[in-house]
Amino acid sequence: MSDADTKARGVKRVLRAMDTSDGAGVSLKRSIGSPQLDMLDPFLMLDSISTDNADDYIAGFPEHPHRGFETVTYMVEGAMGHKDSIGSEGVLRSGGVQWMTAGSGIIHSETPKQENGLLQGFQLWINLPAKDKMIDPRYQNIEAPDVPEIAVSDGVDLRLVAGEMFGKTGPINGISTDPVFVDVKLDAGAEVSIPMPEGHAGVVYVFIGDAVIAGKDVPTHHLAVLRNGNSVTLKGGEDGGRMLVIAARPLHEQVVRYGPFVMSSKQELMQAFDDFQNGRFVRKAAS
Repeated sequence: MSDADTKARGVKRVLRAMDTSDGAGVSLKRSIGSPQLDMLDPFLMLDSISTDNADDYIAGFPEHPHRGFETVTYMVEGAMGHKDSIGSEGVLRSGGVQWMTAGSGIIHSETPKQENGLLQGFQLWINLPAKDKMIDPRYQNIEAPDVPEIAVSDGVDLRLVAGEMFGKTGPINGISTDPVFVDVKLDAGAEVSIPMPEGHAGVVYVFIGDAVIAGKDVPTHHLAVLRNGNSVTLKGGEDGGRMLVIAARPLHEQVVRYGPFVMSSKQELMQAFDDFQNGRFVRKAAS
């Protein structure tokens, strides 16, 4: 792409993540799905956890249902167990990612597999198109060694979960919103331009240190909502910074949601509750 073809994204707004809790009392910071930013089509929620106090995370997220969207769990440090109703089970460790397409309905639990130490990671909720809300549930588990690491230049290191850039392709595939999901680590003053499909909704969440996003200072635990364009310029702050860069194609569809169900009409939402309460979500038979 030539400089003439580059349409750099600016920053529309910067939001401080809100302190909250979910599951059985897990302490979180929420930047999408908060009173400040209810959603950013197709993103429904973005939560960050970063604590070395086990009391903040040890209770985890007991069994609960989902329908109509996707959950993305990315572990920076620590270990989180996953078990669900379609028979998937495993442990998400540092650097790994789990991309779960709930589709017509899935029931799962997430439990810390550590009793002390730092637990740091993210969960992102992405809406599914109306035509895909009742597809069969699917689960992609990607171990840390399978996430491409890209040393773009001195002081610029990327981990590419989804999307294509710098000659690499992320391991996540078959997602209808064509997402970009990249973990960017920058030394102080180091700079990189991250390609991003024009028309995609895009955000940058700084979770360690600080950064300059498209010329705007963004401190730790703040979300920069990007304007349109096909790239965004990131620069490490005074002490360097680490951030998630996320983008996906908006759906431009009606969203009717309550708790763990995200549908396209009130009737579909009521049906989701009825199906769950009457045991009609997919469950793999016990072996």
